[in-house]
Amino acid sequence: MVEKKFQKTTKRFFDVVVSLSVLILLLPLWVVVAILIKATSEGPIFFLQERPGYHRKIFKVYKFRTMQPGSEQMTKGKEVMKDDDRITSIGKYLRRSKIDEIPQVLNVLKGEMSLVGPRPERVASLKDYTDEISKRLNIKPGLTGLAQVSGNIYLSLQDRYKFDVYYVDHYSLGLDFKIIIRTFGVVLFGEEKYVDRCLVNVNRGTAEVAATKEETAGK
Repeated sequence: MVEKKFQKTTKRFFDVVVSLSVLILLLPLWVVVAILIKATSEGPIFFLQERPGYHRKIFKVYKFRTMQPGSEQMTKGKEVMKDDDRITSIGKYLRRSKIDEIPQVLNVLKGEMSLVGPRPERVASLKDYTDEISKRLNIKPGLTGLAQVSGNIYLSLQDRYKFDVYYVDHYSLGLDFKIIIRTFGVVLFGEEKYVDRCLVNVNRGTAEVAATKEETAGK
């Protein structure tokens, strides 16, 4: 219990320090991006959308707008791919570099998100959650997560859920550190480079449980 409390406190301290640093140091970038968004397409600079957070609490996530106005309606589990024609010209670069996610440091500072955790989904997805998938809501959503450094949009929805639940069940500051380091690689080389280079084997735990049950049944 003491160790978990220490990790939770350390995680929050790290969240605040890093997010505040990003907000201050990258402020000139925010200005440049805002100008480019307004200059290349009509619509607002920021994209705000309600998402479920820790223990299903609803909050508004912040992003730089990368798509044409009115493009927020999407099919559940269907990710926006690089060649989607709804993405604006500058939006392609913002999404590829993950710059569009930077405004979420405001969500982190407010305590609605963390630097690392399962990515927040749309509210409509909640109705299809099973008890197992709901575990991903037992921790704050993150700017980056285990699924995002393991293939992300190239993974099926169920596989992304597996990574999210694994993260919640095996959370540690060490795992957070590995995910953050891998995130830099994803930004530099792209998500597709990591589809078969996962940090963890999310199926191993399930296989071990199944094997134990079979051994017990055989006795």
